[in-house]
Amino acid sequence: MTTRLRCAVLDDYQGVARSLADWSRIADRVETRFITEHLGSHDEVVRAVGECEILVVMRERTPFPAELLDRLPRLRLLITSGMRNASLDLKAAAARGVTVCGTASNSTPPAELTWALILGLARNVTVENAALRSGGPWQQTVGTDLHGRRLGLLGLGKIGTQVARVGAAFGMEVTAWSQHLDPEHAAAQGVVAAASKEELLERSDVVSVHLVLGERTRGLISEPELRRMRPTALLVNTSRAAIVDQTALLRALREGWIAGAGADVFETEPLPTDHPLRTAPRFLALPHLGYVTRRNYEGYFREAVEDIEAHLAGAPVRLLA
Repeated sequence: MTTRLRCAVLDDYQGVARSLADWSRIADRVETRFITEHLGSHDEVVRAVGECEILVVMRERTPFPAELLDRLPRLRLLITSGMRNASLDLKAAAARGVTVCGTASNSTPPAELTWALILGLARNVTVENAALRSGGPWQQTVGTDLHGRRLGLLGLGKIGTQVARVGAAFGMEVTAWSQHLDPEHAAAQGVVAAASKEELLERSDVVSVHLVLGERTRGLISEPELRRMRPTALLVNTSRAAIVDQTALLRALREGWIAGAGADVFETEPLPTDHPLRTAPRFLALPHLGYVTRRNYEGYFREAVEDIEAHLAGAPVRLLA
């Protein structure tokens, strides 16, 4: 009898990975386990999946740097949802004979969630809902209009462009800035290219972050930038937490430099239960739900099974390099 390979699907928080793909296609060759709790340290990862030849990871929930890969000598195939994952050391994986593959991913869900945060902040949705459910005051806040206001986008890629279209549909004036933004590209999307980051921050009523995290964007929004924003402005980040300095953001919320902020990303995830951002005033926070939709998940896990099949056949697909 042929010994089956061992596979673990990590960070299946909602316990849905088993039901969203046909894992029976590989069941005769691969024994698959689904891990629903987050493994917060390298020791926990090694204890839980150190015997596995195949791992399926969800986005950047569990990083795989070189030092962790060194402790997983049996690993031969590492699959990530999406075709980009900055938390995987691809060079180290290649040096250790580990094939890394990805899956397709849709950019629409995070664009939609961006608007959930913007609208939630502008109309004080969580405050009013909590009051209604608890028998509190009937109508205690005055909402902020979006029509006629300025939406400033930091980044005008796939997600930023979709956010821009919705802003225009609301009747907002949409501007954008990034270090290499082409004004002609912006104009083609109905967006005005801001002359500088500072101009965008100073003149926008809503600022939304849609940049890739890198050396040029890490800490791009810190205390000086937050102080440039209008005291009535809103800041939303559904990109990467490190683009916005978390200490400065917390101070801005506590001291009222801006009217409010929304975020779906944090430097430590899951966010510790005692983290001060959990109770920050004027802060609408979600637990990194940007890509968490049924359509995305179905694609992730279906293609993960396909990646495993291709690996077993000796012809890997959707390689990351």
